[in-house]
Amino acid sequence: MTGLSRRTFLGAAAGASAATVLGAQFATAATTAKGCIAGGTVYIGSYTSGASGHGLDVSSRSGATLGPVRTVPGITDTSWFDRGADGKTLYVTNEGDPNGFVSALNIADAANPRLLNKVSSKGGAPTHLSVHSSQKYVLAANYSSGSVVVLPILAGGKLGAATDLVTHQADSGQAHAHQVVNDPTGRWVLSVDLGADSVYVYALDVATGKLALHQQLKLPAGAGPRHLAFDRTGTFAYILQELRPEVTVASWDAATGTLKALSVVPAVPPGSTGDLYPGEIALSKDGKFAYATVRGPNTLATFSVAGESLQLVSTVSSGGNWPRHVALAPGENWFYVSNQRSGTVTWLPRDPATGLPGAVAGSLAVPDVNSVHFA
Repeated sequence: MTGLSRRTFLGAAAGASAATVLGAQFATAATTAKGCIAGGTVYIGSYTSGASGHGLDVSSRSGATLGPVRTVPGITDTSWFDRGADGKTLYVTNEGDPNGFVSALNIADAANPRLLNKVSSKGGAPTHLSVHSSQKYVLAANYSSGSVVVLPILAGGKLGAATDLVTHQADSGQAHAHQVVNDPTGRWVLSVDLGADSVYVYALDVATGKLALHQQLKLPAGAGPRHLAFDRTGTFAYILQELRPEVTVASWDAATGTLKALSVVPAVPPGSTGDLYPGEIALSKDGKFAYATVRGPNTLATFSVAGESLQLVSTVSSGGNWPRHVALAPGENWFYVSNQRSGTVTWLPRDPATGLPGAVAGSLAVPDVNSVHFA
């Protein structure tokens, strides 16, 4: 499966749907966010291979509004971002297939990223990366080859050649690694694999950059896990499934490196039909709310969070077609949704008291957009 087909295999473009709100108590979700002070540089990723995207764009934010974009030349198929702890280096995936790359950029001048170097991801369609909490490695997930690569961070932020590559195996079909992150302690590395219907837990030897498989949590066949997010206590993980519109709630024991599935919560209202493909999951800093995009109905779902308890409380329109990603602005008064097929980044206000999003307040045209990252 090529990188392009990975981005289009989910069927025909879905039309934008009207907002749906669950329960009368949520019908008056705030449509404005008071006291929002916002600004700074924003990075926007989009697809270039077989598409019309720009790759990497730089924008600025005034209040909630994103300004015109400026494209950074030579950074293709930018599909995920993360930064080093010092904030001076930005790492991005270049989601080529069959040959993917990861680029390191100096962002000491945030508005003018400068390419440091680009190294092979040792696989196809690297769709996600994260900087390990040790600040010694970048971890990347290769979707089409179902593998996870470890790339050392060198002096000055450049990336070195891979220190390890592990490949997943699916019971049927093909493995498709979709995310790789470390747990809150930094001791363990977790990779979510959509094709293998599994979450893999690895121990990382920080001295050598080698991964050792510790656990494989298998979810039901056809679940298609895509991304996970830890709660603020580090004792629960919420696993968003792409092929079934659900979230699996799991307990996480950092002492033993053990993930245990506990329950499954729908990401769409009862009776939903048609294309239903969740995209991204994010949690608020206070740990009280989780959010997920759902492609097809083109909605942003809100969940209340209390440890093992996760409950869908609201869905609203993303204001575009095929919402692949959602990011909370640093002040958490605004959501920014990347609607891939309509080529728009939309922003919605967030009521900090209720956690609920309001109606779309604005949009920026970015062809084949996939994600937003705040400097």
